[in-house]
Amino acid sequence: MTSRPLTVGFDLDMTLIDSRPGIRACYLALSERTGTHIDADLAVTRLGPPLTDELINWFPAERVEAVAELYREMYPTFAIAPTLALTGAREAVAAVRRAGGRAIVVTAKYEPNAKLHLEHLGIEPDAVIGDLWAEQKAEALREYGARVYVGDHVGDVRGARAAGALSVAVATGPCDEQELRAAGADVVLADLTEFPNWFSDHHARFSAEDARVGRSGPTD
Repeated sequence: MTSRPLTVGFDLDMTLIDSRPGIRACYLALSERTGTHIDADLAVTRLGPPLTDELINWFPAERVEAVAELYREMYPTFAIAPTLALTGAREAVAAVRRAGGRAIVVTAKYEPNAKLHLEHLGIEPDAVIGDLWAEQKAEALREYGARVYVGDHVGDVRGARAAGALSVAVATGPCDEQELRAAGADVVLADLTEFPNWFSDHHARFSAEDARVGRSGPTD
């Protein structure tokens, strides 16, 4: 019996990439373009939820969708170049691949812009799925058979749990370890530099369980 490849999902902002400098630059440009004050320094402390959740703090409700579209159009010009990979991000994806697994990215970010970030930074997941937040992420995690989801926000924990995936949280975003554990994270790592060792142990257990099921056959 051939063992199943272990699919691991990753969030993007503040999990794989530090997008704060780029997003800050884009908000400042958006503020200038629209003539509306946006506290960009405050906005980048609460990354994770959908863009419209932030814009509603600065624009009337009836303008939010149009401004969001403008922001997404401006984003490649202002936000891609300043954004860096977080320490350990490339190694985390490589650890999954090295074990014969698949790495996917599931993010609330507008999908074309998410792909631009990954291409710019040379991070090559097997799939990128955007425009999904919190429990919505379970749709993609289930579709791709992800058994693990790695994220930095309590919304990512909720998404993992809704999909029946193991929630691995990293304390590199706006939520601290206590918040992540309270939300139900199964594992909390300081950052992705700790992921390869954790994943090696987890994959060994996963493979052993797979082999045991294969030997005993499926159960009714």
